[in-house]
Order: sequence, then C-alpha cells, then structure tokens
Amino acid sequence: MRVTKFEHATLRIDQSDETLLIDPGSFTAPLNDLGKLVGVVITHEHPDHWTSDHLDRILRDAPGTPIYAPSGVANAAEGYEITVVAPGDTIEVGGFRLQFFGGTHEVIHSSLPTVENVGVLVNDELYYPGDSYAVPEGIEVDTLAAPLGAPWLKIGEAMDYVLAVKPRRAFGTHDMTLSVIGRNMHRQRLQWATEQGGGEFFALEPGESLDL
Repeated sequence: MRVTKFEHATLRIDQSDETLLIDPGSFTAPLNDLGKLVGVVITHEHPDHWTSDHLDRILRDAPGTPIYAPSGVANAAEGYEITVVAPGDTIEVGGFRLQFFGGTHEVIHSSLPTVENVGVLVNDELYYPGDSYAVPEGIEVDTLAAPLGAPWLKIGEAMDYVLAVKPRRAFGTHDMTLSVIGRNMHRQRLQWATEQGGGEFFALEPGESLDL
C-alpha cells in the first residue's frame, strides 16, 4: 500500500490497482489519474477538506465513486450522494477496509461552532485523524498522518498526540497554513515525539509517497 501526500490535508492511497482519496480540499491542486478510484473519504465539512469543484472533477473522471463522510458533510454537500459514517463504523470499499474513530473537531474558538469529524484507519495500517487528536483506542498505529498546523493546533498538543499514539511511522499533514520555517520547525517537534516511541518520522512534500 502506498500513501501520497498532496497539498494540505489530501491523501491518496493506492493498493492493487485501486485508489482511495481522503479530504480533497480547497488548498489542494486539481487531482488526476483517478480512473481506478474506488472511494472518497471526507473527515468533516470545512472547505479545506472538501470542495464541490473537487467532487465534480472527481466524479467526472470516476463516475459513481462512493463518498463517505459524517452527517455534517452530507448536509453541507447538498446534491451529492454521501454515505454517512460515524465513529465505530467499519466499511469495505474495494480492497480497502475503513474504520472510523473520533467524532468531534478540535475547538478553534468558543465563538465558532464545533462540527463532526471522523478519523479513519485504512487497512489497519494508516491512521488519519482529520482535525482532531482522537486516539484510536485499542489499535496499534503503524503509520500516522499527523496534523502539523491549524487554527486549532498548538504544537505542544500535537506532540502530546503523537506521543499518545506511538506510531511506528509518522508524517506531517494539514500544513498549508504554515510558513516554510514554521513547517520545518513543527516537523522537527513531531519527529522528536515520534522517535520517543521508537518510530520514524518522514518529511513528505506534496506529491511524495511512502510505501507502507
């Protein structure tokens, strides 16, 4: 299984000639080569994790592709056929097994509404929490896609999250709100946290991949 990081929060996962997309949002450039796409996962309703432009483009290239998301996305994405998922759900799509965790987006500010958010574990190998610090209880995480920067993110809390998950491997995501200097600094902090559990951290740039 291969995971490719794109700009900000978007991940592409390829396995056995099948492709899964996670969070194709507004900070991500148009995606291509989607002829073998079997599913799209959207963790929550904020536009940096999905846009109608991306979904229209995806469905034009891969008609009928199922989209999995919490109910907040289904309400926001009116006109699209969304399969609603929630923490505790497990689904099979193509050769991918998806387990969902969490339930709530991290608090940005008390003046802003808190929305639903699901983390997703793919094939018991790759865990992406969306915009949360949800730890998949009872799961040993092989590879963690760890948030690097966000209006809700404090780097000390992000470090504590990696320390709690103890992944064998980790890489940073959710990083387009950071400067180059800030991104590198946050990567160094998460590298330290990953190494405390005996894991290895990878600094992936958009378009770079990791074989799991």
